[in-house]
Amino acid sequence: METKSLAKSHGGTQGVYTHQSQTCRCPMTFAVFVPPHKEGAKLPVLWYLSGLTCTHANVMDKGEYRKAAAEHGVMTVCPDTSPRGESVADDADNWKLGCGASFYVDATQAPWSAHYRMYSYVRDELPRLVAANFPADMSRQSIFGHSMGGHGALVLALRNPDRYRSCSAFSAIVHPMTADWSRPALEAYLGPDQSKWRAYDAVALIEDGARIKELLIDQGTSDQFLNDGLRPHLLDEACLNAGIKLQLRMRDGYDHSYFFISTFMAEHIAWHAERL
Repeated sequence: METKSLAKSHGGTQGVYTHQSQTCRCPMTFAVFVPPHKEGAKLPVLWYLSGLTCTHANVMDKGEYRKAAAEHGVMTVCPDTSPRGESVADDADNWKLGCGASFYVDATQAPWSAHYRMYSYVRDELPRLVAANFPADMSRQSIFGHSMGGHGALVLALRNPDRYRSCSAFSAIVHPMTADWSRPALEAYLGPDQSKWRAYDAVALIEDGARIKELLIDQGTSDQFLNDGLRPHLLDEACLNAGIKLQLRMRDGYDHSYFFISTFMAEHIAWHAERL
């Protein structure tokens, strides 16, 4: 594992790391913030998944999570959103497919299946790497994310309820198999059989019996993608029918940007810290 940069922040240590992923079959980059802690202590781990067009750097630069993570003693891990490199399939003219748009699935269709295995990477490979190289207590993990990353967090939490103690999201894509901006990606990555898409769709997973104790979603009312791509009311309906406690907070006047995320980031970290 190669350290690309390392800096002190809010009394803790923030680093950006690159390693050769066996899952994605290419170099992968991720960031880790380790808060101040006593020697020998093991820290709870909070995973943050970023959205379309982003990398690990967006939340590092604009998410303002480090102060709250330091105050609550929570290690924060920020993976990249997709595999990258000359050998990795991409659609340079489409920001909703390819690099920066993995939708956190394990692709089954060529050419994407060669590298796009982000679900397994986030669930399996990266946690093993973090556990081996950082003071992480892997019995205490939680997950959250933004937009496509909110979708990824919901899917990972719903499919692995014993892994993550809590899950939250900003502006999550809650029902990607029926949203115009995500359906083409699911078909490209997973093929035309829509029954295969349901494993990567929060609303469909809940309809099919997946359960989690509670969820927290923050959504801006002025989000330009609210009605076409995000549609949190569909998750609200699914959770109500399933008996899942959903705290859906509609934030008046906020959009899809990191101004919105950074405003409520500390609240999300505090909410996760209580459960970690």
